[in-house]
Amino acid sequence: MVETDGEEIEDLPPSAKLVFKVLEYDGPLTQKQIVEESMLSARTVRYALERLEGIGIVDEDIYFADARQSLYRLQEPVAADGNGVEESPKKDACCAE
Repeated sequence: MVETDGEEIEDLPPSAKLVFKVLEYDGPLTQKQIVEESMLSARTVRYALERLEGIGIVDEDIYFADARQSLYRLQEPVAADGNGVEESPKKDACCAE
């Protein structure tokens, strides 16, 4: 699993894990969108994002549609050679051999 600075995602509070999963499934989102998707309070989402940023799992970018907001996304895994890790091709369940 993801590990940075001695802290792993398993060590985070449930709210941070939920925010992680929301970003994993729904991609880059603003804090407001995360609040709507997760049904957590804005303060709880803010705290969860701080914790996830603190261990290097989440990146904060400028949201060009509204510069007052930030866009949060999961960091890309990095291979030992410095390149992004490629995912293995997935087979469809209907076509699996």
